Amino acid sequence: MSSVVLPHDVLGSGAHRVIVLHGWFGDRASFRKIQPYLNGDAFTYAFPDYRGYGEALDLTGEYTLAEIAGDVIALADKLGWETFSLVGHSMGGTAMQRVMLDAPGRVDRLVGISPVPASGVPFDDDGWALFSGAAEEPAKRRAIIDLTTGNRLPGAWLDEMVEHSLRTSTVSAFRAYLDAWARTDFHAEVAGATTPALLIAGGHDPALSADAMRGTWLQWYPNAELVTFADAGHYAMDETPLALVSAIERFLAA
Repeated sequence: MSSVVLPHDVLGSGAHRVIVLHGWFGDRASFRKIQPYLNGDAFTYAFPDYRGYGEALDLTGEYTLAEIAGDVIALADKLGWETFSLVGHSMGGTAMQRVMLDAPGRVDRLVGISPVPASGVPFDDDGWALFSGAAEEPAKRRAIIDLTTGNRLPGAWLDEMVEHSLRTSTVSAFRAYLDAWARTDFHAEVAGATTPALLIAGGHDPALSADAMRGTWLQWYPNAELVTFADAGHYAMDETPLALVSAIERFLAA
């Protein structure tokens, strides 16, 4: 399938261009809480929706990492960005690595927020039943969000996250992207990549923890560094937005 230019927002006018990729449970609006604090004088940020999400809700596709990468590269081309950095949350963290590989020489830096590694994520039978059932069952979506934020956040916020996820993604895309991020293993392709990478782990995220980053990303990226946000789980954009902006822009400006 041919690549398309995804629906997107562009914020800022700075010389350092950055494409920000959302996770499994959210569209580009997932970053709305950090957007008022971004430095638009130093950076220009583009926030796209994947096929089957947000304003691309009716845009069908194969829902693979390669397809996301092709569409992101098409967006960069449309914007006239020869080089750019990438920020990816969760599923977006593995998608940005596919972009790096498929656009050699064009990606300056990577920032992963609770990022899925290029090896995918292993599941036991119960875990897979929970995650694969989440496409059809809102209660399972809520349970996953609660689990990955340490079972400590308000119920109203969990309900808001579930409602947003249901409203801004199709069931078919949501389910297919699970296979894409969990069961696509291309870590042999990224091993030894010299692209500088910042990994941000949440102290309350039991799945994509700092230990998980040490066993995957830090093994493969010689120029990677890891920081842990003690007060965040899987959704640092919501849980610790100011600290997240500071960490991202400090690293991108280095």
